Amino acid sequence: MSLKSNPLSEKQRIALNELVKDVTAEQIIWLNGFLEGRMAGLNGLNGAAVQVQSSVTETVTQTAHVANLTVLFGTETGNAEEVAKKLAEKATFKNVKVNLLSMYDYDPKKLKEEENVAIIVSTHGEGDPPDMAEEFHTFITAKRAPKLENLSFSVLALGDKTYRNFCQTGEEIYNAIKKKGGFPVTPLAKCDVDYETTAEVWMNNLLLNLTPAKTTATVETAVEQTTVVAPIPAAETPVTEYSKKNPFQATVLDKVRITGNGSDKEVYHLELSLEGSGLTYEPGDSVGVFTKNPPELVEQIIQKAGFDPGKNVAFGDEEVSLVNALTYHYEITVMTFDSLQKYYEHTKNAQLKEILDNDKKLDEYMYGCDLLDLLEDFPFEWNVNKLIGILRPLPPRLYSISSSMQSVGEEVHITVSVVSFEKKKRQRFGACSSNLADFIDQDDKIPVYIEKNPGFRLPANGAKIIMVGAGTGIAPYRAFMQQRESLGIKGNTWLFFGDRRFHSDFLYQTEWQKLLEKKLLERMDVAFSRDQQEKIYVQHKLRENRKEIFNWIENGAHFYLCGDRKNMATDVTSTFLEIIRTEGGISEEQAEKYLKKLKKEKRFQTDVY
Repeated sequence: MSLKSNPLSEKQRIALNELVKDVTAEQIIWLNGFLEGRMAGLNGLNGAAVQVQSSVTETVTQTAHVANLTVLFGTETGNAEEVAKKLAEKATFKNVKVNLLSMYDYDPKKLKEEENVAIIVSTHGEGDPPDMAEEFHTFITAKRAPKLENLSFSVLALGDKTYRNFCQTGEEIYNAIKKKGGFPVTPLAKCDVDYETTAEVWMNNLLLNLTPAKTTATVETAVEQTTVVAPIPAAETPVTEYSKKNPFQATVLDKVRITGNGSDKEVYHLELSLEGSGLTYEPGDSVGVFTKNPPELVEQIIQKAGFDPGKNVAFGDEEVSLVNALTYHYEITVMTFDSLQKYYEHTKNAQLKEILDNDKKLDEYMYGCDLLDLLEDFPFEWNVNKLIGILRPLPPRLYSISSSMQSVGEEVHITVSVVSFEKKKRQRFGACSSNLADFIDQDDKIPVYIEKNPGFRLPANGAKIIMVGAGTGIAPYRAFMQQRESLGIKGNTWLFFGDRRFHSDFLYQTEWQKLLEKKLLERMDVAFSRDQQEKIYVQHKLRENRKEIFNWIENGAHFYLCGDRKNMATDVTSTFLEIIRTEGGISEEQAEKYLKKLKKEKRFQTDVY
């Protein structure tokens, strides 16, 4: 059966042209995915029989696969893995043979044998590769890496413009492969925290430009009076899917402060309803919360710049008032390295240039820096649209989930520490935490979505777990314990928790004590740094229990670490390596290999921020 070059009727053609004449790039991307989904669904629909007759025997050349593609991902929080899986699905639909692997599971020496490789990799901290990508990165950037003239490749780099070495890992891998003769089928794509649209464009471009497969198969097919089932689409009931692009309005069921009066921190426990959303999550996942900026800061910025708050400015394809843009749409409480660079490009301020060129001064200046600081420190006669142009869109904030659906049903619980501090005689507030603390009450609604984190999961076999966290880093462990209790798993659990003061900062204290009484939690060690003259942290408690910890690890235990990336996580990891070295009686190099093996086996997992 042949198709006309244009199978649409005149009416359909006119309607289609009318539909697409004003669509944006983002809408085109969405339509592409929608149509792919409709085409994929045709195979599963019931239809009516239609006779298609032919009396000839045809010779048909069938390509087993139009192309071969290896998809590699290196991830810290799971975003790169999510994109990699989506790319694999898209490629498979287009009859591309896909080999999907984490960088842990791939031997980089095989690169020279590949036809097409897609690499999705995040950047960890200040420009480092995530643990999963470390060996691959080291191999490909080394001088002894092999020539790759026969390789077609593409790299999607995930990062955060808050850091000066934005997407550095992906950029280094891209440049290294290109230097070795690899052919980039698409340019390097760099993504900020809102990565979805850029990733979608990159995937579609990649699949359009793959090197064809080298082998095809020719078969003879007889076609005589064949009956073909033509699908008739069933009536569809629209189903709303909630996601980052379409957040669910969750009702606040409960909100309670869980730090005592003597605490110098405000920490809240919030319970949100997901009823009717269809959203699901697992212990270890996060909730993305959309927020607004502190109104006082918005007002101060507008006054300092001398702008009309009602003036319309651009946000994507819309126009909104300046006060609306600064309140809901643009990041103003945190200045990214990218924003500082753009500020300098407009102002050419010598003092700012000096800061940008000195890593130590830059770190000091960026800590707690907001847009008002820039306007005060480096005055400039700004055009309102140019000032808006240096800012990134206001991203949702992620909070580790502190509940298990097995236990709480269609609810999700989060633990929120309010960001509040003084700098340059001005009080600073976190955009999301202060909004939840000061402006959100029970029965209010907040827009949320679920952010999956496959890199922070309970062992499926109910094995021993060691949980280490400080402050709100305890949140996912509450979810872990609820899950194990729901599944009837007792013991084999050890919690190390640290905070400032026992009487005011022991988060969920009563719950942990009940878990101990029920023998659901086997052991608990706590460290409260301000309760004595000499500060005691969780790493000190780890060191005190080093023999038992090493014994648990040797007997298959999984080690979890959640909390502050910069200080606590670094200190705990260093202490853990020390325990491996001393208790295992091995060298530092061997201890590093031991830890890498644990990470590869997913027995050392981190959720740090």
